[in-house]
Amino acid sequence: MTKITVDSVICGFTHTINGKLNDDKIIIDIESPCEKIKGFSHMEVPMMEIFGIDDNYVIRKAKDAKCSSTCLIPCAVLHMCSLEAGFMSKNLAENSGSISINFEP
Repeated sequence: MTKITVDSVICGFTHTINGKLNDDKIIIDIESPCEKIKGFSHMEVPMMEIFGIDDNYVIRKAKDAKCSSTCLIPCAVLHMCSLEAGFMSKNLAENSGSISINFEP
């Protein structure tokens, strides 16, 4: 099982995403105080449906939940899916520690 913490500073929420590969699906559970995220907080993502930026299982679920286009959670869930599916190195991710978007004055 892999765990990711997402600090959505702009909206004031901290989310915890847990993921685990189970056969050909990635089981995703999200702990979040955000009502929109709670709308898709449990997913069984088919491994072959995590590709593509505009048409994949996770983005469709985020659209259904009416997430903002700037919400970090769909991107974080896709990172989790890539990690659990073996398309991204867990060691590289752990050694990197975090990724960020920095707004410059």
